[in-house]
Amino acid sequence: MASDPWQGHDVTGLLTVLLTGVPTVVGLTVYLCSRLTRRARRRNTPFRTWRDVSLAAVAAAIAVYLWGLLHILFLEDQEQAEECERQRPEGTPALVGRRGDFILLRLVCEASDGRDYSVVIPGYINPSLAVLLLLALLSAVASGLLHRKQRTSTRKKG
Repeated sequence: MASDPWQGHDVTGLLTVLLTGVPTVVGLTVYLCSRLTRRARRRNTPFRTWRDVSLAAVAAAIAVYLWGLLHILFLEDQEQAEECERQRPEGTPALVGRRGDFILLRLVCEASDGRDYSVVIPGYINPSLAVLLLLALLSAVASGLLHRKQRTSTRKKG
């Protein structure tokens, strides 16, 4: 029920992300391992290297995100509520709700004074995601620029 103030993460959404994320990480890992063969290394170019760095960062980010989701998956509603109570900052009045956010990944406990705080998800998950996704973006841009430079120089030669 959407109006329930004590809702956590939607179980359907949680399982969907987990069931699509795991094969994605496995597929990316298998692909990146295939890039380590002798034959693939001989055909390596700078833009391919940066592309692979980007894909590795994406795979790592998905894995970190899935790790955060597993923290939520194994806690029942009662355990989540107990964790909200256990980690309630001093001076925080009564709790009035709980919500689960997928982006930023967090389980938020809401107090009656309008303040909220996050529990269950380790503090390193979201900063790690930000760094890994930034690395993926920068690597992809570098790969694209190097690929464009290579194509331009090939056209001038031919």
